[in-house]
Amino acid sequence: MPFIPHSPEEVREMLSVIGVQSIEDLFVDIPAEMRPRSFELPLGLSEMQVLAKMEEMAARNRTDVVSFLGGGFYSHHIPAAVDALVSRGEFYTAYTPYQPEASQGTLQAIFEYQTAVCRLLDMDCANASVYDGGSAIFEAMMMAVRATKRRKLVIDEAVSPIWRTMLASYTSNLSLDLVTVPQVDGRSDMAALKAAVDTGCAAVVVQNPNFFGVVEDFTDLFAHAKSQKAASVISVYPVMQSVLKTPGEMGADIAVAEGQSLGQPLSFGGPYLGIMTCTKDMVRQMPGRIVGRTNDTEGRTGYVLTLQAREQHIRRAKATSNICSNQALCALRTLVHLCLLGPEGLIRTAELSMERARYAMERLTAIAGVRPLNTAPFGNEFAVRLPIPAFEAVDRLTARGYVPGFPVGRYYAGMDDVLLVACTEKNSFEQVGILAEMLGGIL
Repeated sequence: MPFIPHSPEEVREMLSVIGVQSIEDLFVDIPAEMRPRSFELPLGLSEMQVLAKMEEMAARNRTDVVSFLGGGFYSHHIPAAVDALVSRGEFYTAYTPYQPEASQGTLQAIFEYQTAVCRLLDMDCANASVYDGGSAIFEAMMMAVRATKRRKLVIDEAVSPIWRTMLASYTSNLSLDLVTVPQVDGRSDMAALKAAVDTGCAAVVVQNPNFFGVVEDFTDLFAHAKSQKAASVISVYPVMQSVLKTPGEMGADIAVAEGQSLGQPLSFGGPYLGIMTCTKDMVRQMPGRIVGRTNDTEGRTGYVLTLQAREQHIRRAKATSNICSNQALCALRTLVHLCLLGPEGLIRTAELSMERARYAMERLTAIAGVRPLNTAPFGNEFAVRLPIPAFEAVDRLTARGYVPGFPVGRYYAGMDDVLLVACTEKNSFEQVGILAEMLGGIL
């Protein structure tokens, strides 16, 4: 029997306090067409019949396509050992590590994860992770607001539009001034970003590579932010950090990332994890859990939650965040994945992905009417303009088993003809060649 913590009377009492009549009233903002639909299961079906119906519906998902989708989430190879190791019972069952005497294994795993991501991003400190890349950016912004006591945040439009939508939603009731600086043909407008960062600014938020795949060096921008006593927040693609200039080298105060590309399958959208790192000066603003290494009274190494003294979990109004948990199993997958690949394996993954992307750029731009959106450096992802709407190209090729990329016009006005193409080490030269032939055939 499922656990139901509230009686009908308690539910009615809670609804009356917030001024609504029913639970259904809580969802009036969600259009009817976007709400879950019925599974259309007749009453009285046996377990076997229900299972067969569910399997039939699940089979409608297309998992047999060749995909060049990216936009912040990437299909990298995951060694089989990742699943084998994280499926061990002690990792599956361990949960809240409040009591260090009973949670040394979990705490050590989190500590090792924090160490690994600090080294990857070249930053001083990390927490045990937050929900995803978007929530990590939001928490980074709030760290800057608390540290500077300012309310203005400058955000590059080349930051993922999905995450910018999350930021707008999360901050809608916080009286913050979010200033979005337009991108120019997929590139960050450095001069405009600098001009927007002034003495009233809490933080500037950028992404590298940005949503269009463009690689930038934000060193000068971050130095300018520092001169204005504003924080520098950067979101990165962690696989590419093995070959690109790191946030630490650029002088970032807070570096975050969507950790999906490090050992997490795409899984129709999650669960993923948000990687959060910062400088030592900002660590006391860090939300969530932080695990530290120490010695007990007999000099033995031990691991404990540190710096926050349970403030996050109990002192609600004074907590730095409403996040007091972490994506422990996803963080463990990231740690195992990084350990299995090692520095050389991660670099090899990045280089193979970039190699495929350059071949794809060469083949696609050789098609009449297809041209690059810009000439900026890129990693494993790039944007091209097509002579037809990108949505049309995606629809026609997906029906034939190839997803050619992401139609950027969904989020950016005037870019209906822009297609964002991503490659990983899983995309072969042959697949790229077939994609080029198929795209050329419909243009």
